[in-house]
Amino acid sequence: MMQNQFQATRYFTVLIGLLRDRTSFLDEIRDGIKLKSKSTALLICSSIFFAISGAIIGSFHSWEQAISSAVKLPALYLITLLICFPTLYFFNVLFGSSKTAGQHFAMLLAAVSVISVLLFSFAPIVLFFLISTRNYQFFILLNVAIFTVTGFMGIQFLYQGMQSMTKEDTDGMETRMSILRFWLVLYAFVGTQLAWTLRPFFGTPGTSFVLFRQLEGNFYLSLVQALGEILGF
Repeated sequence: MMQNQFQATRYFTVLIGLLRDRTSFLDEIRDGIKLKSKSTALLICSSIFFAISGAIIGSFHSWEQAISSAVKLPALYLITLLICFPTLYFFNVLFGSSKTAGQHFAMLLAAVSVISVLLFSFAPIVLFFLISTRNYQFFILLNVAIFTVTGFMGIQFLYQGMQSMTKEDTDGMETRMSILRFWLVLYAFVGTQLAWTLRPFFGTPGTSFVLFRQLEGNFYLSLVQALGEILGF
């Protein structure tokens, strides 16, 4: 029991180290220091924070949806990362990066962990509106805005981190940064499509719980419809 508590403390210590001293943490990734332990800790901590955030948004509908979303939200971010990771790694290697797959993966996990912490930091606000309003469309748009802001912050972190990690590999640096910008757009599109495939995360009021919905329409059309209902269009 004590050993498990100590292990959990170590995991969160790694995450706190990332948040408190980002420069040193990224330098250690660049130098290949303790990549396995860092990746394990970040994977576990980010999954926990995503699960808590997922449970909160799912509780808008029912306890079944809360459990479902607590599983789906970590899966959404991590599966998207796994789908897009090979593209970034192999293109970077092709254009002059000397960093290993482990270093690239640790950097991506660090960015995902930052997103998970930021989402968790919004939990009190989401809970407040969950309790004080039952407007489904507003709740969706609120969370879309939060996911957008946290995603943008994660993208900023990753962009700066990749610049720091590969700054020693001067050959092809400009090309790799262009590839990274393209990859970030690709990651966003894959993520939104996967989110649409894994829905519902919120659950529609007045309907029974379903694990997955039929594939129809797309995320962007649904967002426009939700905005139109709120504005009375």
